[in-house]
Amino acid sequence: VQLQAFGGGPVPAGGSLRLSCAASGNFAIRRTMGWYRQAPGKQRELVATITSSGTTDYSDAVKGRFTIIRDGAKNTVDLQMNSLQPEDTGRYYCYGSFVVQIPERPRDFWGRGTLVTVSS
Repeated sequence: VQLQAFGGGPVPAGGSLRLSCAASGNFAIRRTMGWYRQAPGKQRELVATITSSGTTDYSDAVKGRFTIIRDGAKNTVDLQMNSLQPEDTGRYYCYGSFVVQIPERPRDFWGRGTLVTVSS
């Protein structure tokens, strides 16, 4: 399974940006997908996830500003980011949990990350 993310870049504070991630390759079951981020000098942290049934989870830092959207038919997961702040700056990684082949156990996959820079 390969995850490819698009949509990062520079944005002024208060602006919006939309990240997209597309999953490709062969797999049997797509489970949770989502986004994590890593700011310079900090550990990678959860941003938002969405399960196969559509249940979402957001970090407190982004709740109310970010929205995660999944298209099951296209195997994509987008992150709509509004009211961006400088503290949102970081590399954003697409994440997915997939069962590649039944009856194997689920495995975690990561994209290479896309950089978001929010200027004050």
